[in-house]
Amino acid sequence: MDSGSEMTWLPESLLRSIGIDVFKRDQRFVMANGLEITRDVGFAVIRSGDFKTVDEVVFGRTGDLALLGAHTLEGFNASVDLRRKRLVPSGPIPAARATQSTAAAALSRRRASRSACGRARRTVVVSDAERALTIGGPWHQR
Repeated sequence: MDSGSEMTWLPESLLRSIGIDVFKRDQRFVMANGLEITRDVGFAVIRSGDFKTVDEVVFGRTGDLALLGAHTLEGFNASVDLRRKRLVPSGPIPAARATQSTAAAALSRRRASRSACGRARRTVVVSDAERALTIGGPWHQR
């Protein structure tokens, strides 16, 4: 886990092997040392234990670290318990009462997002030393 990284980075070979398609080509990133690099980005359903979300994933190349980024943690509605070295629920998600027009706009955005993210086709479990991480889709799987 690296909550300093915005996006989740996973090996390109893994993402391609489970059918994750590139959605954005040559996205620009700045490394900690100031060097600018480009990587492809796709969408995936990401699960870790009871936590799950849909997020953009970076197609990591040889030498890139595999990272669970801050955006994925936010999607999990989780934070990192540094003492226990595990994810913990962050509590209720703040909500606001919507008017009819804002609710319709939110529904329209959600449908568009599901359409764009519908490319994640398969689910696979990737095990590391601490826990299993599931990556893939489709949307209706639970």
